[in-house]
Amino acid sequence: MSSSQKHKKARHPGKGSDQQRRMSSITRRLHWYWIRDRFWDYLVTDLILFALAVIGWCADREYMQCREIVLANQRSVFFADKTKMLIYQVLSPDGKVLVHASAREPLQAICGIIGGLFVLQLAGMLFSYFHEDRKIRRILEPINEIALKAEELSKMSFSEEKYQRIEEALESIDPDKSGESAPLHFGDSDLGGVEAAMNNLLLRMRETYRQQARFVNDASHELRTPIAVIQGYASMLDRWGKTDPHILEEGIGAIKNEADHMNHLVEQLLFLARGDSGKTSLKLENISLNSMMQEIYEESFMIDEDHIYRMSAPEEDIRRNVDPGLLKQAVRILIDNAAKYTPKGEEILLSTGRNEKGEAYLQVQDLGIGMAQSEIPHIFERFFRSDEVRSSAGTGLGLSIAKWIVDKHQGHFEILSRQELGTRIRIVLP
Repeated sequence: MSSSQKHKKARHPGKGSDQQRRMSSITRRLHWYWIRDRFWDYLVTDLILFALAVIGWCADREYMQCREIVLANQRSVFFADKTKMLIYQVLSPDGKVLVHASAREPLQAICGIIGGLFVLQLAGMLFSYFHEDRKIRRILEPINEIALKAEELSKMSFSEEKYQRIEEALESIDPDKSGESAPLHFGDSDLGGVEAAMNNLLLRMRETYRQQARFVNDASHELRTPIAVIQGYASMLDRWGKTDPHILEEGIGAIKNEADHMNHLVEQLLFLARGDSGKTSLKLENISLNSMMQEIYEESFMIDEDHIYRMSAPEEDIRRNVDPGLLKQAVRILIDNAAKYTPKGEEILLSTGRNEKGEAYLQVQDLGIGMAQSEIPHIFERFFRSDEVRSSAGTGLGLSIAKWIVDKHQGHFEILSRQELGTRIRIVLP
């Protein structure tokens, strides 16, 4: 036995035996509940079977008796013997006994069968006792470990020096310092667990803070442009637009466009904010992916006259439990991007199918400008826009929304893109 183990044993004498006794007491109590419930289940079930068997036998005997009387045109006599068991006889017109039957033997047979079944059930319950014991102990094992850890933590005694060391380490944290290095160093082995837990928490807080700061900066940057345009046109209208119809029309149109852009941006920001806070839930329905993609194809064909849309689907009707509204929104985002970066007159192909693993997919393929391989890992980042597409209208949030929707469906994206050749994006659903 190592010195550390001896030290622990000395610090907590009898803790293991006390914990074992406590766990055994809980196990016995659970066993008692299990035996009691199983016993009453067996008893009630067997009594119901016995009652059904007796009723069935009596009905059968009554039917046979009536049949004998009707066919033979005889008469029957019922009486009870000394054991109070029901006996009946079928007599001929001259008083001769044609049929003599007693309920004693069948009832004894039924009781024997049901009783034997009950004994077998009790024997099975006895044999499964040890299996249930192992099962209960296996279930209680993690709870027992948690209890031991909690008891150990409750018995830890920190000196004033250790509290002073924790306080000094907390005061020395630089909130503006970035990086993956641990911000806290106590230099005390007894505080190792506390140090690791607090460092993990602080690193997660730092990462969340960086993401939030970048999101706020990007959102403010995206909102600053339309606000500046609106202010500029409003100032121009105030100076010259009151008397010049051309300037008035141009200014009103520009303000309306920028207001629509801001409204679309704010809606996307609110969608992501609700999703991050868990306020957006899926409303799952079992739908045909082929039919849903066909609907999107028909809508795109009617809305966008600048591109040629084609649709392909397998003969198999692929069905999945999805949120139709959200999944349609994700596919439309892919189609909008394809139409935005594909020259007029080129094809955009929509399709459904299964990949090599048998997973269902929804696919959008275009003949647009494509993407560099270095950009593909970043396309789902919020407000990310490559250098080639910054001149195009957009917020940089569409693919972030699509990824959130697909992640909520436990799916993923498969992307194949080549510059000047086009892009193929699949939404894969398990």
